[in-house]
Amino acid sequence: MRIPGAAAFFLAAAPARVGVAMTGLGMVWLVHAETGSFGAAGLVTGSFAVAEALVGPQAARFMDRYGQPRVLVPLLLAHAGALAALVVTVLTGAPTVALMAAGLAAGATIPQIGALSSARWSALLRGGAEPADSALAPAFALETLSNEAAFLLGPALAVLAATRLHPAAGTVLAGALVVGAGLVFAALRGTAPEPTARPMRKIGDGRGPSGLRSHGFVSLLVVNLALGVFFGATQVSVSALAADLHAAPAAGLMYGLMSVASLLAGLAYGKYGRSTAPADQLPVILAFLGCASLLPLLAGTPWQLGLALLLPGAGVAPCIVVSSTLIASVVDRSVVTQAFTWANSASAAGIAFSAGAVGRLVDGPAGAGAGFAVPSLALAVTAVLARAGRRALTTDRAGASG
Repeated sequence: MRIPGAAAFFLAAAPARVGVAMTGLGMVWLVHAETGSFGAAGLVTGSFAVAEALVGPQAARFMDRYGQPRVLVPLLLAHAGALAALVVTVLTGAPTVALMAAGLAAGATIPQIGALSSARWSALLRGGAEPADSALAPAFALETLSNEAAFLLGPALAVLAATRLHPAAGTVLAGALVVGAGLVFAALRGTAPEPTARPMRKIGDGRGPSGLRSHGFVSLLVVNLALGVFFGATQVSVSALAADLHAAPAAGLMYGLMSVASLLAGLAYGKYGRSTAPADQLPVILAFLGCASLLPLLAGTPWQLGLALLLPGAGVAPCIVVSSTLIASVVDRSVVTQAFTWANSASAAGIAFSAGAVGRLVDGPAGAGAGFAVPSLALAVTAVLARAGRRALTTDRAGASG
């Protein structure tokens, strides 16, 4: 934070992260309140999520090519217009197809502020005198802490605004935070990564070891996909097990305990956890997280379930920090914004897939226990792959820094 310009862009991004965390839930409350249908709300938020995952990396391509400020400002203005259209169509009783179209537009234009902030840290620190890993690890720990705090605060704020003020208030407030803070972030041009003069690369372009199709980067996409599976499956499984223990209202609090453990672990890792190479740490952390994911199965009471979630929570932030550090190391600077955006999309895909699949699984005879087995298996397999792909990560790091 003492690096010139770092505190300014990091603090500018913080309110925007909260807005991003509010957006989906704000839409759910808005659409359901006006239509009376959770089905319609799900279609709108699903359209939003699909558009965000598919269009986000393409917007990042243009940011790498032309610079963050030049692309971010019109994107934010378009997002404001899309949210306004969504609110108007919902409040005027437009058909569901129109609501979905507005949701698609909002998802296609929402900037992934976390990826943009990570790209700025990478640009600032990779050229410093300190070794890249040593400099980036605390920066990405700070990023993870900010994201965790945003996703603790954002959903609660969205529900509070929608229930206490107006059904549209959560969506409007989310948009105001994203657009307002995003414009401040865009105005801080001094810390934005320099635009690249190279032709824009697609995800399928594997030119050179530092491209987005390198073995090292693809393996890190798999890691983020597995993390998404962990998040999506754990949310559903914790809710199901809490209901079995007759403590359904406490499920949010239990999941919050896991987030608090992640916050503290991220803080500790950023300060003390850099004694070995990230490529060596990654399979160990993944294996730890996979094993810890099974601990809730031992819980027989609500408070035991809360305690059982502390240990997997402690593995989340270090895993994200190590993955982010490696992403910054294995890709060329010309595609760094795209790289972080693709990682976010991989995680979102894992959440979407696992939440739906595990929801059906826990409704069956196996119950919540089967739900916890899904992230454990996914993380264990990913740990083996990460160990086997360690050489690719090391080789690609050399190529990217050369």
